[in-house]
Amino acid sequence: MKIGLDIMGGDYAPSEAVKGVKKFFDQVPDSSLHLVLIGNAELAAADLASLTDYSSRYSFIEAPEVIGMHEHPTKALKEKQNSSIAVGFGMLQKGKIDAFISAGNTGAMLVGALFSVKAIDGVQRPTIGTPMPRLDSKFNCLLDSGINADCKPEHLVQFAQMGSLYARYVHNIDNPRVALLNIGEEEGKGNLLCQATYPLLKETPGVNFVGNVEGRDLFLDKAEVIVCEGFVGNVALKMAESVYDIFKVQKGFDDPFLENFNFENYGGTPILGINAPVIISHGIAHAWAFRNMIDVASRMVSSDLISIFKENFKPAATA
Repeated sequence: MKIGLDIMGGDYAPSEAVKGVKKFFDQVPDSSLHLVLIGNAELAAADLASLTDYSSRYSFIEAPEVIGMHEHPTKALKEKQNSSIAVGFGMLQKGKIDAFISAGNTGAMLVGALFSVKAIDGVQRPTIGTPMPRLDSKFNCLLDSGINADCKPEHLVQFAQMGSLYARYVHNIDNPRVALLNIGEEEGKGNLLCQATYPLLKETPGVNFVGNVEGRDLFLDKAEVIVCEGFVGNVALKMAESVYDIFKVQKGFDDPFLENFNFENYGGTPILGINAPVIISHGIAHAWAFRNMIDVASRMVSSDLISIFKENFKPAATA
């Protein structure tokens, strides 16, 4: 297994990315996983020196250019062919790596994913599934959490299918419960999108639909997979992230449940519905996030999730 890591992505690159690699190597003695570090050798030289003991577990690919966090995604990818993100997607497209992860420009990661490895045949809209911490120390998966602001009912149905498969095969949750994020629990509640989606989810094979949940249920044990359009999902996600910042960072509260709101514990968010595993993380990611991103990517590759998606969304044969 080869996992590509953009060490130039993020506000603290390349230092925190390389520290995350070392943490992973220190904690996971898996010689079958080989990391391909992609970046500027001159800028990363001092940090890479810390990996001397693990020289057999990684290789380095030179990518002298960097796409900044505020650059236009499409323009930057077109003009910076030697950037770490462009090189990473080129390797992923050619099958030289099995997965690609970065904390760099999110827009560039999304554009790169859609234009290089592309959406799986039959998937109308790729999505991102973000973990939402629960009181029981487990987590629910919220999708879409930001890349599809406007959706149709059939899109939410596919989000439910992808979320179910991801929860089952990557996180080993047997028959995960799926809920629709709404303003009330009763069938018939909500806007036109929710009203049209509810009956479709009830009839979708392979989806264990348990009905509507409300915003107050996001952190409770009511459904492992919660679906909504990306506009609502991103608002919910940003609200959840503020919980950690307000109570832990600013107020100094010390509580185990609050620690579960620290995004670094989950590493990154997978783009679901494309032809290869791609994991994105916050630009403010530190070493612990990078270490956990590698773990998420390795589990996606090991589960063969992409093949499972392809089989599930395979268009029906025509007579």
